[in-house]
Amino acid sequence: MTRSLPAARRRRVAVHGAAAAAAAFGLALATSGTAQAADVRLDYPITGTTHLSGTDSDLALGPGTLKVTADMAAGTLSADTELPPADGEFKLLGIPVSVTTELVETEPTTGTIAQDGAVSTTSKMTIKLKNLKVGGIPMPVGSRCQTKEPATIPLDSQEGFNVLTGGTLSGEYTIPRFEHCLLATPVINGMIPGDGNTISLDLAQAQQPEE
Repeated sequence: MTRSLPAARRRRVAVHGAAAAAAAFGLALATSGTAQAADVRLDYPITGTTHLSGTDSDLALGPGTLKVTADMAAGTLSADTELPPADGEFKLLGIPVSVTTELVETEPTTGTIAQDGAVSTTSKMTIKLKNLKVGGIPMPVGSRCQTKEPATIPLDSQEGFNVLTGGTLSGEYTIPRFEHCLLATPVINGMIPGDGNTISLDLAQAQQPEE
């Protein structure tokens, strides 16, 4: 009969497993370009903020997960970004507006890892809106209110970033125009689309994947 591990020991095993995975990532990075290099899978818990220039408002992002696969020999990575819907508020001509925003990745994020550990990535996200209220009054937007095309979001690691312990990725992006938002479409396109939007994602310490 197989006995289950005590809870305390299971926690120690999980912590040691995550540390071992992070150490393997660091070793692979150090040996990048040699026969010892190998693909590495790690998950990073992420939180962040995006500033929308059109509405001059901030939207809190996360908590979510960045699931990374790194090819250390090539110095490249791909990742799946998972973020929950985010509720935001701003004012339009003094009138409070609230809306739920969802960033849905349309294809895997791609990027590069430099020899010094610096990371640059590009994500493509369709931005979806729901639960729009103006002055507390619901404004129907339907179930398909989203950008006509994905927003291209480039991110670069900032000072202090470490592939083992995480850090900050930030960048600037343009929000495309929206479609399928019913009668709210012209109102939304008058408020939100445009350039000069900024985003900052904070990656926590790398963790061993659950699967």
